[in-house]
Amino acid sequence: MKNFIRKFYYGDIPEEKAGGGSYQTVNDTTNWPLWEVFIRSKQGLDHKHAGSLHAADAQMAIENARDVYTRRMEGVSIWVVESKYITASNPEEAGELYEPAVDKIYRHPTFYQLPDEVNHM
Repeated sequence: MKNFIRKFYYGDIPEEKAGGGSYQTVNDTTNWPLWEVFIRSKQGLDHKHAGSLHAADAQMAIENARDVYTRRMEGVSIWVVESKYITASNPEEAGELYEPAVDKIYRHPTFYQLPDEVNHM
């Protein structure tokens, strides 16, 4: 936790002579959880990952995401998910993860013969 003491100056006059006060703020944003932001655009039907941000709670994360990722009013929906709740597969284990799909050749589009009447498939 970092403490900062700020002094206010009015022009070239130090605060002691200007009547300004000093205050102490605590920078506690390092303890805020990381949130992943997903935005649905006006043209899209799905939410796409826009980025990450730190926020104290879900409501603050949505408001910050709105301010940071939808400045030009391009979004119609925002999802925020705390990063600790996202589980991802390991890219090094992709072969083992997708291996069962190799045995199911009938799922590949090359397995089927299309009639000549069907175009642009």
